[in-house]
Amino acid sequence: MAQKTIKQEAQDYKPTPTTKNISELQSISTDLIVEDDSFEFEGKEVKQKVVIVNGERYRMPVSVIRDLQVILADNPNLKNFKVKKTGQAMETRYTVIPLML
Repeated sequence: MAQKTIKQEAQDYKPTPTTKNISELQSISTDLIVEDDSFEFEGKEVKQKVVIVNGERYRMPVSVIRDLQVILADNPNLKNFKVKKTGQAMETRYTVIPLML
């Protein structure tokens, strides 16, 4: 294994792309394409759904998809919504808010 100095390591460093959270968007179109994605965490593959907006990846929690399904049953013409995130870690909750633009 080749050894590097701290300086060499810093110069060669390329940050891994991170996935943002859907709640960071002000408005989300219901016409965005949802893609399957995965990453490794503690040696295990974790699957997730993402949308891509302006080249950035945003994680789409299953709870958001489930809540949006209920909203769309009553309002099939909904075009935009936003997501409010509260709590942290295992206590994270997402609220889907329909937008009438």
